Amino acid sequence: MSNPLILNLLLLFVILGSCVNGLGVNWGTQTTHQLPPKTIVQMLKDNGISKVKLFDAHQGTMIALAGSDIEVMVAIPNKDLLDMNSYDRAKQWVKRNVTRYNFKGGVSIKYVAVGNEPFLKAYNGSFLNTTFPALQNIQNALNEAGVGDSIKATVPLNADVYESPENNPYPSFGRFRTDILGQMTQIVEFLSKNNAPFTVNIYPFLSLYGNDDFPFNYAFFDGGTPIVDSGTGIQYTNVFDANFDTLVSALKAVGHGDMPMIVGEVGWPTDGDKNANNGNAYRFYNGLLPKLAANKGTPLRPGYIEVYLFGLVDEDAKSIDPGYFERHWGIFRYDGQPKFAMDLSGQGQNKMLIGASGVKYMPSQWCMLNPDAKDMSKLVDNIKYACTWSDCTALGYGSSCNTLDANGNASYAFNMYYQIKNQDELACGFQGLGKVTTQNLSQGQCSFIIQLDPSYSPQSSSYSSSPSLGGLALIIILTFMLL
Repeated sequence: MSNPLILNLLLLFVILGSCVNGLGVNWGTQTTHQLPPKTIVQMLKDNGISKVKLFDAHQGTMIALAGSDIEVMVAIPNKDLLDMNSYDRAKQWVKRNVTRYNFKGGVSIKYVAVGNEPFLKAYNGSFLNTTFPALQNIQNALNEAGVGDSIKATVPLNADVYESPENNPYPSFGRFRTDILGQMTQIVEFLSKNNAPFTVNIYPFLSLYGNDDFPFNYAFFDGGTPIVDSGTGIQYTNVFDANFDTLVSALKAVGHGDMPMIVGEVGWPTDGDKNANNGNAYRFYNGLLPKLAANKGTPLRPGYIEVYLFGLVDEDAKSIDPGYFERHWGIFRYDGQPKFAMDLSGQGQNKMLIGASGVKYMPSQWCMLNPDAKDMSKLVDNIKYACTWSDCTALGYGSSCNTLDANGNASYAFNMYYQIKNQDELACGFQGLGKVTTQNLSQGQCSFIIQLDPSYSPQSSSYSSSPSLGGLALIIILTFMLL
């Protein structure tokens, strides 16, 4: 007869050592100093994460994933969609990035993401006419290669492809945007024909961002004032459910209300905005994960939802045009260390995740504003330069380093540039304003980082950054702070 105590202990072990059923995570690589792919894969395995969504099909990443049994969504970047309008090129892409790894002990590819949010309003229609032909060619190439039954092409789309009218702003009135209705209908019908899922990225954080009138608690899962859908009488207590069901209604309106759906991205950033911090991220995940574990679904689509968290690690080279928070979506820091306690099994047993092991850093030295500097006339110009070519987003309003004084701002900017340049002595010159120190300059929540050792990071030695308009906006803010 079985020992109940042993069975209970085994059950507890399974719960604590696993993830929500089918939980995945997005692995982005827009960083100046990347963790080695094999280190990332080990992190995934150590934390029981069984699925990963990529933004490309880089060979180094794929080799690291081989034999891991982690289910993979590879991707075709938006810039390559036009090339995929050629069927021959689509077949070559499938051969090079899919069937090449389709062997025992290879990579367990489940999906091919064709583009990433190609119909985003901010793109002004740049990919409007190339997305659907690319989707068709990739799926047909998968079919021709004999893997189309097990590997499906999909298009991760932003939640701005659907909406409800202003006079009826409720989920049951959801429809695809009128300007892309034709393209969306084509895509949905093609996905349905090939038994492929609709993939959507949902970001409750963005409902709060720049909108102080949005009900704060409605972005989470534990206290939002119910909003009643006038079309169905259903009460919604969080924006995730409302957003998801708006898509369900939009799909129903084009005749595919029962289509399988994947949430390709959902998460909460931890810096770069007044609402982006560890506390709010903890609260968000502490509501989302138990909800997923319980298979509650949403009012219009109860049951299991396949979800990929966004994202795995912070990416300090991402564009900040959408907002400074863009570089801070990771549940792990840039160096693979966990930021806050969470329970990926959704059982509420929150603890720090298992971080990257064997991480190698550069020496413990920082670049700071030289306290003995006499001529400060070029300080602003040097801060502008440092922030244009590095990541100063933590200095923004409401961010983790926003409380630094003027000298602290300068030191932070100098150090970020110095670290990105692999602690090159010349990178701490700043016309005599910089000085190397072995004293950790971190203050409270504001971390003055030491970057990864370039001999350890596969990207850092060849990385070439470029300035961003968003970075220039941050520089203007810092300039006023120094006046």
